[in-house]
Amino acid sequence: MAPPGSGMRKKGAAGPGPGPGLGLPVVRQSLRRAWQDKHLVLFEPHYTPLVAACLCLAEVGVNHWVIHRVAYTEIDWKAYMDEVEGVVNGTLDYTKLKGDTGPLVYPAGFVYIFLGLYYATGRGTNIRLAQYFFAVLYLATLLLVFRIYSRTNKVPPYVFFFMCCASYRIHSIFVLRLFNDPVAMAILFLAVNLFLEDHWSLGCFCFSLAVSVKMNILLFAPGLLFLLLWRFGLLGAIPKLAICAALQVVLGLPFLVVNPVGYLTRSFDLGRQFLFKWTVNWRFLPEEIFQHRAFHVALLIAHLTALTLFALNRWHRSDESILSLLKHPAERKNPPQALPANRGLCSLHLQLHWGLL
Repeated sequence: MAPPGSGMRKKGAAGPGPGPGLGLPVVRQSLRRAWQDKHLVLFEPHYTPLVAACLCLAEVGVNHWVIHRVAYTEIDWKAYMDEVEGVVNGTLDYTKLKGDTGPLVYPAGFVYIFLGLYYATGRGTNIRLAQYFFAVLYLATLLLVFRIYSRTNKVPPYVFFFMCCASYRIHSIFVLRLFNDPVAMAILFLAVNLFLEDHWSLGCFCFSLAVSVKMNILLFAPGLLFLLLWRFGLLGAIPKLAICAALQVVLGLPFLVVNPVGYLTRSFDLGRQFLFKWTVNWRFLPEEIFQHRAFHVALLIAHLTALTLFALNRWHRSDESILSLLKHPAERKNPPQALPANRGLCSLHLQLHWGLL
């Protein structure tokens, strides 16, 4: 008979364990298995972490090349710096804050974040440093997005190459244009990751922070509301929604005290007109159609219709009425379990907005 414990030592040596010395062998074993199954690496979703790691390493070189070899395009960065410089000079009335492209139309979170970039880049003059800041933000965003896709375990890894390395537009938005959209989306993807880990309060905090950078994040609000009702019911969702509202008040307080109407109408202007010269997705339309109010109303109706159809036929698959979401989860026939990665907020908007940044 073998000495006591020898079987356990032999078993531990053959497979991964919790000990600190086993990290490298586990990595080697994973890489060896990946090499043996190399014909499947690009097609099997469980290889997503490996492919994502390789793509992120490749993106370090790609972003460095883009920053040094492709001409920077000035569109909004100088306007951003002018807008936050007004705050530096003591102007807290939102109606008096403006830049080259017009008045400041983003909520207070934008001001604080780009105020930090203003000081970090020598009052906005060090464009190259700003580009590197956005390159780091891009890599962080990629990791957050890859983590969400990894949780779904449905998308073949080869798709990710076209989503990042092969996409000129995504590099342009981050490191060549320095838009505020990437900042808002990075915080949003962090919130989605927190929701997937069942950290709802912190996730709502991050969601509201993303809204405070750019109002278009509100497009995700219906999906989030559905998830909160699904997870907590009406009464349980109210504290989470209160977190979202409270953060907006706290961030906007310095401006709300000076001119509350001016702050709300400028930073959350739902009727703002988007200029035709900046559109990409609707470039095929004549300008008069793009600018027509009937076209805007049609898009809104189509969006609300899609949300309704998803809510009734995709998100809610229980045999109970959708009104059952208002009940406490314990009172339903099918109480909610852990949040699936392909549910609600993630399934409807993730791919859409990553492609339309």
